[in-house]
Amino acid sequence: MTVALMWEARAVTGRGEDLLAWARAQELAPAPGRRETFRAPQDRVLVITWWDADYDAVLPELPEPDAALVSRAVHRWRFEPVPDPM
Repeated sequence: MTVALMWEARAVTGRGEDLLAWARAQELAPAPGRRETFRAPQDRVLVITWWDADYDAVLPELPEPDAALVSRAVHRWRFEPVPDPM
């Protein structure tokens, strides 16, 4: 089974590039099968990792950044794939 973990944070105004660099520098051990990093307006950063694991498996996740870098707590979600209807 595949499970996707999403990690989303909003930087303090003007620190979006710092948050992006911080998120990209975070290593996960073991490494996920796939990892993508996105940015959006309002200094938001999103990281999605894909794992070959059960939905409730214990998996490494990006930590909380330093409080001086983010304007609120990180949001985290876990998703499982849903087959397309035929």
